[in-house]
Amino acid sequence: MTLAAKQPQQQLTFKEFLEYDFPEEGRYELVNGDIVRILPTRQHDNTADLITRKFDREVERLHLNYRVSGRIMIRTFTPEGKEQGRFPDVSVVDKARWDSNPFAYTAFLEPLQLAVEVVSTNWEDDYIDKLDEYQRLGISEYWIVDYLAIGSRNYLGNPKVPTVFVYLLDEHGVYQFTSYRSTDRIVSRTFPELTLTVEQILAA
Repeated sequence: MTLAAKQPQQQLTFKEFLEYDFPEEGRYELVNGDIVRILPTRQHDNTADLITRKFDREVERLHLNYRVSGRIMIRTFTPEGKEQGRFPDVSVVDKARWDSNPFAYTAFLEPLQLAVEVVSTNWEDDYIDKLDEYQRLGISEYWIVDYLAIGSRNYLGNPKVPTVFVYLLDEHGVYQFTSYRSTDRIVSRTFPELTLTVEQILAA
């Protein structure tokens, strides 16, 4: 995935960002007041789509009250309090909250149940910035899917291997994580009966 920054005349608020007249279709994020266009690769999309399908099947099979989407924008904040507009690759939100206002933008000020970021060349965003923002917002579960083993050896080991990190908020509102590799079954608090391994994600 590549990122192309566009500089508006002035730094935007989250509300202004939602109402911004983008010159072309696509996915965008608001980062430090600037508009950033997200250009995912096909492999990146395949990975996100597989996870979305797996989540959707669990929702349907168990009649869970969730909405799964790759088109949800969320407002987060930097440590300095600046508004950000983040666009997770996969989002899981309470369906009652989704249905409460069908005419609203697909944007949320409240925390999601689960957010998934598929790691690309800008891996620091997922491992550092978004991790901090999602924890502060109170997203209960956050997945970092580093299927290309792009991140630092501090996270992935040496030699680096593809890894899925699952971060869960504890009772103090702090993320605790578990790492999964190879044939490991990924354990999810949101979808406790999910049968998905890292190998299956890599095969996407």
